[in-house]
Amino acid sequence: MNLIKSTGTFSFFTLISRLLGYLRDILIAIFLGAGPLADAFFVAFRIPNTFRRLFSEGTFNAAFIPSYSSLLNKKKAENFAKNVFSLLILGLFFLVLIIEIFMPVFVFLIAPGFGGDQEKMDLAIILTRITFPFLLFISLASFFSAILNSHNKFAIASAAPIILNILLIGVLLFGKILNDQLVYYLSYAVTLSGIFQFIFLYFFTKKYFSPQLNLNFKIDIRVKKFFKKLLPSIFSSGVTQINILVGTIIASFQAGAVSYLYYADRVYQINLAIAGIAIGTVILPQLSKHVQNKKKEKVKLIQNKALELSLFLSIPAAIALLIASNEIISSLFGYGSFDEDSVKNSAKALFYFGIGLPAFSLIKVFSTFFFARHNTKIPFYISLLSVLMNILISIIFFSEIGFLIIPIATTISSWFNAIALFIMLKKKKLFNFNLIFLNRFIKILIASTLMGVFFNYLINFFNDEFIYGESLKSAYLVGTVILALTFYILVAIFIKAFKISDIHLKY
Repeated sequence: MNLIKSTGTFSFFTLISRLLGYLRDILIAIFLGAGPLADAFFVAFRIPNTFRRLFSEGTFNAAFIPSYSSLLNKKKAENFAKNVFSLLILGLFFLVLIIEIFMPVFVFLIAPGFGGDQEKMDLAIILTRITFPFLLFISLASFFSAILNSHNKFAIASAAPIILNILLIGVLLFGKILNDQLVYYLSYAVTLSGIFQFIFLYFFTKKYFSPQLNLNFKIDIRVKKFFKKLLPSIFSSGVTQINILVGTIIASFQAGAVSYLYYADRVYQINLAIAGIAIGTVILPQLSKHVQNKKKEKVKLIQNKALELSLFLSIPAAIALLIASNEIISSLFGYGSFDEDSVKNSAKALFYFGIGLPAFSLIKVFSTFFFARHNTKIPFYISLLSVLMNILISIIFFSEIGFLIIPIATTISSWFNAIALFIMLKKKKLFNFNLIFLNRFIKILIASTLMGVFFNYLINFFNDEFIYGESLKSAYLVGTVILALTFYILVAIFIKAFKISDIHLKY
């Protein structure tokens, strides 16, 4: 396996999906803005989408791949997968059914702040009932993705989420015609996309696995171990998404806050998808095999390269968000119903999320180091403390600071999580720096700082073009980002923070 090439393949399709996601969100901002309809839809969309991220963005892989890959006997691996598949279908079906029945209670728990506005609460309940079956199909689709990733087939699994954005964009193109009915059609499109992704991934997975519902399955010790690891891995690997969901619950008490957080979240997620999720997903199958075969040098090399690549991508991105959060939000979403106040509030949230961006990525990477060793307990306990810290900070300071305490608390708790994971890795002697990483890390900091200076100059130089009312501001943002990114890569190559030869190395 070539880490950079495999990450590049995964990242390419993820990038396409996220760019389409931006187009989708720009259209949502134009037609819905940050008002009551937007808040209700984002709650309905946030719930299944959070589950999608928890299952599909490396978390299901974390529990499944080490167990599946360790079964060298093909028949044993297939039986294990069939038993897991059968249990997933049954468990997810009854979970969706129960929550559909008790949806009013469920939505109240997720958005208790809507209780003061019965019309918004009723709308959120209806929309969530429509979107929630998405959970069943996308979770099963994630199972298929884990099978593909186990065989080092990353492209198809990373391309599947594109379907969601294509369907939502298709609906949004009729936004003017649909008016207030738009949120209903968007909700139906969410569930429909889950069905399509399930079918799409099944088509490519049947080469390696033939899914079938077996009601007479035998729950052997491997299946028990898998499900025992699944919940901790969901909680620990998906801690950033859980923190965001917690933030949504608290933000529901302030009008428009759910929308502000949603738009800010959309911006930094593109870097997290590449610098954390893509790297963690790509290294897990190979790292699990090397750990099992006790190839310590290979393990050390992969872990250091994964950490290096994560920081190479996340540090400059964080700097860019801190410098131009307002210009970025305005250029991406500042149109139509999304007014200047919405831009300012979302930009403030993005600024504080930006501080935590490297931590969000490190959590994904460090957690993978534990998951490859079948250890989900340590990341779980650390994540549990992190979420409790997030909730405590948010509740204590919400009345004074408002919704901005949510990104602040998320960032503080995420840095705690990342640092605690690193300390435990060192304590358990599961990770050691090599000299190449230490040398590259210093150079990454230098290249990122120089990029930040250049990016700040460009933002100030084109300052008049980023004013809220300017129609070409998005084009100027794209041009500015491309120039800054090119500058960063050239500087990184010049000072040898990154080498072209790395692309051809096998790990």
